[in-house]
Amino acid sequence: MAMGPHAIARAYPKSTIIVSEGDRTDSLYIILEGRVKAFVSDDRGHEVVLSTQGPGEYFGEMVLDEGPRSASVMTLEPSRFLVVPKKDFRDFVARNPAFALSLLEKLIHRARALTESVKSLALMDVYGRVARLLLELAEERDGALVIGERLTQQEIASRVGASREMVSRILKDLSTGGYIAIERSRMVLTRRPPAHW
Repeated sequence: MAMGPHAIARAYPKSTIIVSEGDRTDSLYIILEGRVKAFVSDDRGHEVVLSTQGPGEYFGEMVLDEGPRSASVMTLEPSRFLVVPKKDFRDFVARNPAFALSLLEKLIHRARALTESVKSLALMDVYGRVARLLLELAEERDGALVIGERLTQQEIASRVGASREMVSRILKDLSTGGYIAIERSRMVLTRRPPAHW
């Protein structure tokens, strides 16, 4: 994808903040290697993870409205990005209607996901939010629902807006009930968790 003459590759170590919520918007970031999380936080250090992304995905597309960054993005592992200046990105979108349509579809998908997250935060208890997240992350592999991304209890807590201790209790109950099996590098949903505990 020829994004523009001024795009440059940059590498960052694990746990580096790439963009901060409220920063001036000036670039699009295409992930070449590694993984990142997008999150929002308050002045007390509490955070909620909005999404994680990997190679081939991008963030910063809101550069088009020239408003401040709506979330922070941090590397979860050593990562490389192609950084595209705002003008080059605007020019590329204007010249490529197929990409513009794809971008629009991605933004609609994100808006729907955020709507579901707000709905679950407002209407579901913590157990329901954990069960929903596990089902969203699970992929079918050889007839089993597998979560290949190894999440810590704190990462799950940040995604569902709960304490790590509460998530720990829920995962223990799900394991004892035979709904999940936690292995070294993955979690397997052996049965679909019930909607309510």
